[in-house]
Amino acid sequence: MHFTRLILMAGMAFAELSRGINLIEHGATIASPGGIQDFIITRDNTLNGTYHHRVALTKSSNALTLPVKLVNQFDDGQINAYIQGLDKNGAIVFVTADGGLIYPSSGGSRVPVEVRQDLAIPLPALHESITINIPIPLNSGRIYFCQGNLTFAILDRGNGEALVQPSINPGDSNASLNWGFIELTFPQDGSIYANISYVDFVGLVLSMVLTTTNRGGTQITRGLHADAVSRLCQGLRAQSLKDDHHWLGMCVTNESGRPIRIISPNYYHRIHEEAFKYYWTGYVDEVWEHYSRTPLIIDTQSESGNVTCQVTGDVLRCGNDPFTYSKPSAADIWGCNSGPFARHEDETGIHLAVIPRLCAGFVRSTLLLEGGHVQPSLNSNYHYTVSPTHHYSRLVHELQIDGRGYAFSYDDVNPRGDENASGTVAAPNPDLLTIYVGSPPTDV
Repeated sequence: MHFTRLILMAGMAFAELSRGINLIEHGATIASPGGIQDFIITRDNTLNGTYHHRVALTKSSNALTLPVKLVNQFDDGQINAYIQGLDKNGAIVFVTADGGLIYPSSGGSRVPVEVRQDLAIPLPALHESITINIPIPLNSGRIYFCQGNLTFAILDRGNGEALVQPSINPGDSNASLNWGFIELTFPQDGSIYANISYVDFVGLVLSMVLTTTNRGGTQITRGLHADAVSRLCQGLRAQSLKDDHHWLGMCVTNESGRPIRIISPNYYHRIHEEAFKYYWTGYVDEVWEHYSRTPLIIDTQSESGNVTCQVTGDVLRCGNDPFTYSKPSAADIWGCNSGPFARHEDETGIHLAVIPRLCAGFVRSTLLLEGGHVQPSLNSNYHYTVSPTHHYSRLVHELQIDGRGYAFSYDDVNPRGDENASGTVAAPNPDLLTIYVGSPPTDV
């Protein structure tokens, strides 16, 4: 009876959304953009650079270039691209549509000031493309895409300048815009690293194709389905009805109630600490009780081999490693980088191997399944099959076309150690990086 009721409630959620339910009334987060003065500056949304003396548009004479083809597959308005990063001297730089360079300046301001230069690269009409030649090495780069115009700010941090990038904070000045980005590194050796990740949020749908100059094959990250954001909101609404937790709050809408992004639990709990504070408590207690009686085997997938762990004195101890593991909180499990999953200065090989495998076991809720006493040993068919679990990650993976793109920090943990779950394309000799905006490619 209870199971039937859950199915009916989930069906009701999808039916409601299909006929235009007001997500805000049911608990979605509405973006309330502020101004430059409302920018929240954190290490996650700032790019720290050196001082420079070039503040105007300049041209590069560097022979090293990276062609980037931008394909517009977004059918709901104008898309602008923004290419930014650090040049070889560590200075903040933007690349323009014609391959020019813009070096923004804070003018010595210790508070954020808006970058006033024209940074946007307008994409052409639907199904058309534009190719930009990045003319210099670019480190810690990002290529942003936005339905509309993004705002960037810059400030003097005392020993250099910091670019304040768009943030998923609901009060950010870009909060009501539909945007996303890829990470890009194009170092002086001419290699490339580009990545799509969903660890923090899901926004404007992006895909990538990389070809190389030596016939090394084509690398593709197809990413998510074109309607992933709305379907994620539907899935979160259904999960809220199932377990009465506020999953739908992770769905962010603009002022008109249209979904524009989904923020991950790792970020959501920073805004609403109480919402999921005790979500994992019962499961953690069960895991600790179980492994006080039964050994937990961590396969380090390294020369350390299998390490036996067991709970004694309310902490988990693994082999002869000096580091122990206390019970993780919800915040620890969402982020996998605090509490028992924090790294230390005097690290050991065993500790570095246990952290991702233990946290992945919690995130995917496999620690109490049959066979879960060995981590990792269960493939993706067993992930997210019981509650509590990381339903944001579950839904992201359900909507991925090719299984590429992390939904949490250690999404690469797998039994064989050789499955590629990252959204990365990389090569020492790139020929062309193609980015599809709004919908995955169908011709490759």
